[in-house]
Amino acid sequence: MARIKLAYIGGGSTRGPGTMASLIDQGKNFDGSEVVLIDLPGTEARLALVKTLSDKMIKARGLDITVRTTTDRREGLRDCDAVLTSFRPGGFEARVNDERIPLKHGVIGQETQGPGGFFMALRSINSMKGIVADMEAVCPDAILFNYTNPINLVSEAITHHSPIKAISLCEGPYVFLKEVAHAAGLDENKLKGTMVGLNHGCWSIDQNYDGQAVMPLLNDALARKQADPASKPTDVRLLELAVAMESVPSSYFKYYYFKDEVLAELQAKPTTRAEDILANVPDYWTHYREQAESDAPVLDPKRSRGGIHELELALDCMDAIFNDRGDVLPVNVPNQGALADFPDDLVVEVFARIDKNGINRLPQVQLPAHVRGLVKMLGEYQALAGKAAWDGTRIDAVRALASNPLVFSLHKAEAIYDDMAAAHAKYLPERLLR
Repeated sequence: MARIKLAYIGGGSTRGPGTMASLIDQGKNFDGSEVVLIDLPGTEARLALVKTLSDKMIKARGLDITVRTTTDRREGLRDCDAVLTSFRPGGFEARVNDERIPLKHGVIGQETQGPGGFFMALRSINSMKGIVADMEAVCPDAILFNYTNPINLVSEAITHHSPIKAISLCEGPYVFLKEVAHAAGLDENKLKGTMVGLNHGCWSIDQNYDGQAVMPLLNDALARKQADPASKPTDVRLLELAVAMESVPSSYFKYYYFKDEVLAELQAKPTTRAEDILANVPDYWTHYREQAESDAPVLDPKRSRGGIHELELALDCMDAIFNDRGDVLPVNVPNQGALADFPDDLVVEVFARIDKNGINRLPQVQLPAHVRGLVKMLGEYQALAGKAAWDGTRIDAVRALASNPLVFSLHKAEAIYDDMAAAHAKYLPERLLR
């Protein structure tokens, strides 16, 4: 099995314990490896807690994995084989602004979509520039496995501006199928399909339920849901979209195809999603401290951020590369001809066979014409946003934001941009503020 040095940037976050649980769950694939948990100065206590949990889980499993912590990023990255990034500049407090400020301007506020996703990208890419610069200096041959949102915009910026090998990952292509099955009252394990496009902007190009056509089942489920006044609007909309387009959608498309309804709901809700998460953060750390007292910690999925296993797909991808598995997984990488009608250099979400030689993209059929247009529009926005975040000015950023389908207004783009830039000024470079 592969013995690697892995740096985990964001190791002191609320997702840290769950991510280490994922690594330890398949620890036999990395026995003998070293993991360096890296986070910002001031997070030493949380890093120590994640290390304690990790050490005890490792011992309970009888594994040989060494864990250490540091707030000296460059030193922690030195001579690494793999770098895992999952962090949130500004924390959930910044996400509150991402979600709340756009609502004041009559635009959806969301973590990865619209203005919220755009400003998350500006902050994340600003941090990522320093990370890849450090990697170029002390571990230039390492592979970057990115889980920092919005991963398509972050990956778009890196691949155009750094020689570092980067793969961005998200479970969406699996999760979206399960969400549609759940909405329809079907067995989530029997709905299969291949989803491609952009991250959080993908559609199925084939789908079946236990080997049979699924659309008749979804159509019947939609009729039942529409006739039941107790049905959740989110379930009805998801089924409506799947049936209308004859393709399983990313659930994030609700922000585009049901924009008015979702906007009204978000404006009526007293708290944002980020505020709801913030209310639970103290309990996450209480649970982690409680489990750190045990010789064999067990994370409770109801009291752990994201669940007991986090970032599993990144670990699967590392295993496929460093142990030469040849597994087929969804990845976000430059297209290079895998997805027809999209630029070769645009980062897309497609399936690939992964082994010691890297990423072998599997050619995909075209997205249906009736869904392709919006995805291509989002791709154009993605390219503009990635470039503006990396080396652009305020006007470049405003142009990118104005091109986002949730904005599509110069005056709104300017007003939202200035409000959000002021709120996030300490996380942004000066060039984006003037």
